[in-house]
Amino acid sequence: MYKTAQEQIESIIRLALEEDVFGNDITSNALVPPDKQGTAFIIAKEEGILACVNIISPIFHTVDHALKVNLLQKEGRRVKRGDIIAEISGNLRSILSAERTVLNFLSRLSGIATQTSKYVEKVKGTRAIIRDTRKTLPGMRLLEKYAVTVGGGENHRLNLAGGILIKDNHIAALQTDGITLAEIIERARQNSHAGTIIEVEVDSVEEAAEALQTDADVILLDNMNIEEMKTVVAMSGGKVKLEASGGITLDNIREVALIGVDYIAIGALTHSAKALDFSLDVESAAD
Repeated sequence: MYKTAQEQIESIIRLALEEDVFGNDITSNALVPPDKQGTAFIIAKEEGILACVNIISPIFHTVDHALKVNLLQKEGRRVKRGDIIAEISGNLRSILSAERTVLNFLSRLSGIATQTSKYVEKVKGTRAIIRDTRKTLPGMRLLEKYAVTVGGGENHRLNLAGGILIKDNHIAALQTDGITLAEIIERARQNSHAGTIIEVEVDSVEEAAEALQTDADVILLDNMNIEEMKTVVAMSGGKVKLEASGGITLDNIREVALIGVDYIAIGALTHSAKALDFSLDVESAAD
């Protein structure tokens, strides 16, 4: 049965907490009196884009509904080192049991938003839109793709049901039976619902020329060099959306964007994002 977005998030939170065996924190149980109350703060340790701040409260409240969580920064804000993100007060055992899970989510997702924002900034002033891929951590896709949007990017399909993407292996499997690229795209059109976006991956100018003779909605230019992509853009004349993918980095993305492609797909938004550093600090008596 398909879960709603809210149900998926609740499941992700529960799985992460259970993975950490939050109900049996033997260190806190051995050291902290069961009724001891206190306050803790989540603090940014470096500059970046804050993403999924609204997941903080559900995690703490899954551990202990009585905890009070005060969010002090807004979603998508650029934070700097020393900024206080949230204040949590209540049972200290509960706060400490949730600490690592909260920081893991916040660090990972804010890192993705921060990474995405760097790519978006590089293509500013061009027509290119930065899009993500399905190269996400298992179980984390919904949140990771949301973090991409916080950083200014756009989501490609969420899952296999989110649109038709005819990749090289689909083409190779069918061409062994003598089916042409045009026939493959026509088969996809006939066997899908009206309005379904059909995207086809090509890796040469010749394949792109063949795809341009079909009614594909988007042509994905996979691992093409700059000159090849320029040729395809000129050939297309704007009659179809073009997406560049493969081998694109912060160093060369602007050059790709200036060619005139509509989308640039970056797997590194999710699979290689550096976590943004946060800490949770308990207020001491000296404070």
